[in-house]
Amino acid sequence: MYTPLCCVHRHLKIGGPFRIKMRQASILYFCLGLLALFSGILVKAEDAYRYYTWTITHGTISPLGVPQKGILINGQFPGPTVDCVTNDNIIVNVINKLDEPFLITWNGIKQRKTTWQDGVQGTNCPIPPNSNWTYKFQTKDQIGTFNYFPSIGIQRVAGGFGGFNVQSRSVIAIPYLIPAEEFTLLIGDWYKADDKVLQQELDQGFPLPLPDALLINGLSQGATFTGEKGKTYKFRVSNVGIATAINFRIQGHTMTLVEVEGAHTIQEVYDSLDVHVGQSVTVLNLTANAARPNPQGSFHYGTIQVVRTVILANTAANISGKLRYAVNSISYVDPATPLKLADWFNIPGVFTLNSIKDAPTNAPAAFGTSVIGTTLHDFVEIVFQNTETTIQSWHLDGYSFYAVRLGVWTPDKRKKFYNLNDAVSRHTVQVYPKSWSAVLVSLDNKGMWNLRSAIWSRRYLGQQLYVRVWNNEHSIFTENDIPPNALFCGLAKHP
Repeated sequence: MYTPLCCVHRHLKIGGPFRIKMRQASILYFCLGLLALFSGILVKAEDAYRYYTWTITHGTISPLGVPQKGILINGQFPGPTVDCVTNDNIIVNVINKLDEPFLITWNGIKQRKTTWQDGVQGTNCPIPPNSNWTYKFQTKDQIGTFNYFPSIGIQRVAGGFGGFNVQSRSVIAIPYLIPAEEFTLLIGDWYKADDKVLQQELDQGFPLPLPDALLINGLSQGATFTGEKGKTYKFRVSNVGIATAINFRIQGHTMTLVEVEGAHTIQEVYDSLDVHVGQSVTVLNLTANAARPNPQGSFHYGTIQVVRTVILANTAANISGKLRYAVNSISYVDPATPLKLADWFNIPGVFTLNSIKDAPTNAPAAFGTSVIGTTLHDFVEIVFQNTETTIQSWHLDGYSFYAVRLGVWTPDKRKKFYNLNDAVSRHTVQVYPKSWSAVLVSLDNKGMWNLRSAIWSRRYLGQQLYVRVWNNEHSIFTENDIPPNALFCGLAKHP
């Protein structure tokens, strides 16, 4: 079967006869036996480690038949796919052979207690040219389809991206038929122009032109996968583009949606699915009906009291005669010192908490470093307001949130129109033109987290901010200490 894909738009055995004459001694031996048993379990229960060495280079690629400079990982475009299991420890040594600084961010990986490994300029100093840095993090309590990409400037338009798949542990049943095979699909828009040329256009105040094509796994003419009739296949689909929403379908087949960005979903059948910029979905093809899980599990988010509402309005702006993008009138600028380092070492003058308002203002847009201060375990409502005529896409690092309302929002619609029972848990939400999207999020992951437009040119020109999730307790149970290999830059000096 050739399937064309289209993208439009211990059992510990304790036994044997034995006798201990003294009861007291038997109890002692039994206790020692249990101690040995549990010690053995603890030693063997350490989660697996997966080691990777990635060399980042420029190289010539021709995805559209025209030679152009791309960003390669170990000579590959796209980069290698990370395949791992829930709770695996991921060690990635990144060797930067580019002539410019470089960082990788792990889109959708929650980085529980490891905000230091998030790989954005608010948390990490860039990896300088001809040097290396090693990421160390755990896929703690996660499953699903994710991806990674460069986060500095607009390097991601030149490549450097790849798939990141987290399988369920073998002892945990999945709520659908086990597929015969699975395929990772990285789909996104592509430009023939060099990333430096495109970045220069943005710096001069011009919007990016329309992309030249869509690629599937780096191919411009579509992709073909071979399977056997009657078998079930899993497709992991990520939109790794910078601006273009896609409609995904498998010609002549229906698809069963089984997972969205790390959460199992109510399983419904579709002819096609919209996947917006930054989003990921997993579907089954040629499958029978399976269980219909409740996506929220036992987490009854609809009964939790919201302690704060933040309304964020994205706008195009003109600052100093150039195109910029703003959120609540602030066009974000990265300081030379990462926010997380400034926060950890109490370095003044880098950022101010709550330097962005909780609601849109009529003030003219201005440059700034926007940070929202929150308290660990706050339950927050975030409303994304889109006053423009194009689809927007918003992503929050470190978290998943419940998308409870897409459409026109007003406060009185919370009770009547919010889905407070089984909303999809995800990390990226689309916002339709002239509309709103409301999400609920439990801020249970301490750190400094990037909240950004997934439309990368808009993020580059200011449509982002950071959410500081904090309490005054210094404990490794809530946040890991700064890693010993941390890079320093700006006002942050090695202690």
